[in-house]
Amino acid sequence: MNIYISNLSFNVTDEDLQDYFAEYGEVSSAKVIMDKFTGKSRGFAFVEMPDDEAAKKAIQELDGASVDGRTIGVSVAKPREDRGAGGNKGGGSFQRRGNNNYSNSRY
Repeated sequence: MNIYISNLSFNVTDEDLQDYFAEYGEVSSAKVIMDKFTGKSRGFAFVEMPDDEAAKKAIQELDGASVDGRTIGVSVAKPREDRGAGGNKGGGSFQRRGNNNYSNSRY
């Protein structure tokens, strides 16, 4: 089961997460998400546990727990939504200000 952890202290490491969740069962991976530009924690993480029952118990007991002075949120990770190809988020098309009755001719 993939678990999402939010509101993490920026001091929490992958190893810390591994230790917190290992109390509930085997941990396949523990990864604090880092900002690609600054290299600092973004304040959330993902933990994978192969045993769903152990993962459910970890979620139940760690959700709302205080870790390094912050109350963390722990839940089942939702699949990432397809964000598409990006593009123009504003929609519409470009228009000149003022008189919209213009021709393509400069003169």
